[in-house]
Amino acid sequence: MNRDVLLISFSAFFADLGYQAALAIFPIFLVIGLGAPASTYGIANAIAFGVGAAFGYLGGVLGDRYNYKYVAILGNALIPLISLVGLTYSVVAAVALFSGGWWARNFRSPARRSMLVESTSKTDRSKVFGFLHALDIGGGMLSIALVLVMIYFGISYNSIFLLTIFPIVISTLLLAPTTNIRKKAARIVGQSAGRLGEKARVAGRTYRGIVAATALYGFSSYSLGFPILTIAKGSNPIIGIGSYGVYLGVSAVAGYAVGSIKWLDKIKVLSIIGYALSGGGTMLLGIGYLYGSIPVEYLAVAILGFSLGVIETLEPTIVSFIKNMRSIGRGMGALTGSRSFGIFFANLIMGILYVFSPIYSYTYAAIVSVVAGAMVLVYGRGFDGRR
Repeated sequence: MNRDVLLISFSAFFADLGYQAALAIFPIFLVIGLGAPASTYGIANAIAFGVGAAFGYLGGVLGDRYNYKYVAILGNALIPLISLVGLTYSVVAAVALFSGGWWARNFRSPARRSMLVESTSKTDRSKVFGFLHALDIGGGMLSIALVLVMIYFGISYNSIFLLTIFPIVISTLLLAPTTNIRKKAARIVGQSAGRLGEKARVAGRTYRGIVAATALYGFSSYSLGFPILTIAKGSNPIIGIGSYGVYLGVSAVAGYAVGSIKWLDKIKVLSIIGYALSGGGTMLLGIGYLYGSIPVEYLAVAILGFSLGVIETLEPTIVSFIKNMRSIGRGMGALTGSRSFGIFFANLIMGILYVFSPIYSYTYAAIVSVVAGAMVLVYGRGFDGRR
């Protein structure tokens, strides 16, 4: 837990403290506040994540070529575009600003992960990624609590959007004093390369499998806005948004816990407890919808959060073991880009199926998530996941 790890992790905390609040209220603002159909929310996410796939990969490539720190700062500084949704009452403008902020977030993420890799040793990497995820999502959980309080006291959605600018600015400022160690990392690449010697072929196959499974998981990764809408329409917006807080809180704990256990077989845990369990949580969410049970829906959201914590901790950890330090940004960019590419189609499909019935959406997502888990097991066979 050196100085750079703390700065990067707390930058993540404040970023999520800001934009997660905006993400939580955006579906309700768009569908209930502005009167757009649920399919429009699916289209909005498709635009944000679809084009965001290119921004994610571009951020990783530019970080490798130029400087991770500066790429991360540039992307982080543009995330407040999401906050500016509070200035509009137009569906088109709201979707455009939401998308622009999310593209900036994707552009930043690979570079920020690469900064973390350069700041740590291999033996500590999974724990550090777990710590990053815990603070990242912990900030989101706190933001949801604040949103609920503000809604309770009658503060408008537009005002809540605008207030999210301040923590995101703090997040950007925290990245400024981090150490610029890109050149140092390039000099020691011979010592820290992740090709695993004679196991290069297995490592390469595992990497391709992880990226492919990440994309496939993306096809099942509907926005949590859909569960928020499902629960909110059955009760009220506070209950719906509260489920997002449960999702984030469980995810934070799971990420740190899994990252702290070094002896775990990361491939099997990612496959079974990450992807496959996420499919189970999604199916349970559909069952909760059928029977109108809020406790079952909350349990399902908690399972989804636990799976996300595992995935967000182990995916970058495994890639950091495999990729050469000179191309670590491309590796992280491939994770961000492939996930966003999948989510592009997922939200279109979810939006269309949701119009007919939410159960169709959740069944589809559950099946695809389980298939992604099976893919990781197949492509990751032979890779030493205990390190």
